[in-house]
Amino acid sequence: MGRIKDWEELTISDNFLFQKVMQNPRLCKRLIEKLLGIKVKQLTYPATEKTIEASPTQKGIRLDLYVETEDGTIIDIEMQTADKSLGWLSKRTRYYQAMIDLNVLGKGKDYIELKMSFVIFICTFDPFPGNDRKMYTFANRCRENDGLELGDETVKIFLNTKGTVGKVDEDIDKFLAYVDGKAAEGQFTQDIAAEVERIKQHNETKVEYMTLMMELKEQRREGYDEGRNDGRNEGRVDNIVDNVRSLVTKKGWSPDEAFDVLNVSPEDRVVVISRL
Repeated sequence: MGRIKDWEELTISDNFLFQKVMQNPRLCKRLIEKLLGIKVKQLTYPATEKTIEASPTQKGIRLDLYVETEDGTIIDIEMQTADKSLGWLSKRTRYYQAMIDLNVLGKGKDYIELKMSFVIFICTFDPFPGNDRKMYTFANRCRENDGLELGDETVKIFLNTKGTVGKVDEDIDKFLAYVDGKAAEGQFTQDIAAEVERIKQHNETKVEYMTLMMELKEQRREGYDEGRNDGRNEGRVDNIVDNVRSLVTKKGWSPDEAFDVLNVSPEDRVVVISRL
C-alpha cells in the first residue's frame, strides 16, 4: 500500500488540498473560464465534497469539486493520480455523468430540463498512453457523419499534466506543469500556489486532514493484522471487502475512491465489487 502523506508533503495534486483551494470561488471561476473558454458570472457550490446517491442500496459518488454556473451548467472536476489508463478512468467518467444526471432528475425535473454538464479529470499521467496529448475532449458524435453531434450536452475532458502534444490556454499549460511538480509560473498559477501555502498554514484544516489520515491508517492497520493472521487469499479478499465497506459507510466514498486509498489491484477490484 502507498504511504499516506504528511501534511507538509501535500501538493495541489492531492485531492484534499485541491478541494480546499477550489473552494476559493475566484480561483475556481478562473480555472473554469480558462479551461472551457467561457465567461462565468457566478458559481454555486451545492455542497462541499458533494456526495450523490442514486438510492440507499446503490453505490454513490463523492465529488472533489462540483459547481454550477448561473445558467445551470454543471461542472465536476476531479484530481486523478492513480493510473487508470487501462479503462478504469473512462468507465468512471461514464458513471459520474450518469449519477449527476440522476441527481438532477431526482429533484423532480424532467429529462428535457437537463443542462450542459462537464466531467473533467486532471490526470498526473497520460490516460490514453501513446497519444501524449495535454487535453482530450470527448463529446458524442455520429460515426457516419463526424460533423453531426448528438446534442446531449455532455462533455468529458481529460487533462494530462505530462502531455506535450496539442495546445491549451497558456495559463492552463502552466497550471498543469505546477500540478506536475514544477515551479508556479504566471499570475494565475502563482495565485493558486499562494492559496496552497495559505491553506497549509491553517491549523484547523491541518487537524481535519490529520484526523482523516488517522482513520485511514487505522483501516490499513486492521487490514494488515487480519491479513497477517489469515494468509489465505479468501481471507485477504474478505478483509478488503470489509475495509471498502467501512470507508463507503463512514466517509460516504465511492468504492473506487476506497480502492484508490487502499491501493487495491485491478484484479482484486473485480472480485470485491461482486461482493459489495
